[in-house]
Amino acid sequence: KYNNGTLIPLDNSGGSTGDVSPETWTTRTSGALTVYAHNATNLATYGYLYNWYAAKDTREICPAGWHVPSNAEWDTLTTFLGGLTGAGGKTKSVGTFHWNSPNIGATNASGFSGLPGGRRYLNGSFIDINSLALFWSATEKVSPNGGWAYFMGNGSGNMGSGYLQKFVGHSLRCLRD
Repeated sequence: KYNNGTLIPLDNSGGSTGDVSPETWTTRTSGALTVYAHNATNLATYGYLYNWYAAKDTREICPAGWHVPSNAEWDTLTTFLGGLTGAGGKTKSVGTFHWNSPNIGATNASGFSGLPGGRRYLNGSFIDINSLALFWSATEKVSPNGGWAYFMGNGSGNMGSGYLQKFVGHSLRCLRD
């Protein structure tokens, strides 16, 4: 739910939004969430995947007193951790219970405990579970139209950032105000 109590539409079937909207996952221009592969075990372990519209909705997805971090706030975190080189390892959960081997550089020195929840991608497909953790930023990329995300993978101890179409499903982390 958003802070005002409005339900965030759940996409629970092969590309449709699961509500009365005729939009599909990839054509939606308003907030939606989904569960990786529509599997309850994935929900319990990794949580929901959200499109950027849900992350940036004015009804606010994070609890009162919290917000979706901006690029500047993500940059503050990575700078504190010594820069993008190595920051991924310092924010990933350790071991290979959730992460595919080799989970390079994972120390979780920051306590962030990032999990590889994968993403819902371009055609509505689910990819990258156990190998990639992606988190939306509240910052919009105006041209081309997209949203910024930060990510870490099992094959590197680094953190990366980039923009993707706003309908792609990623995890979210909220930051205390």
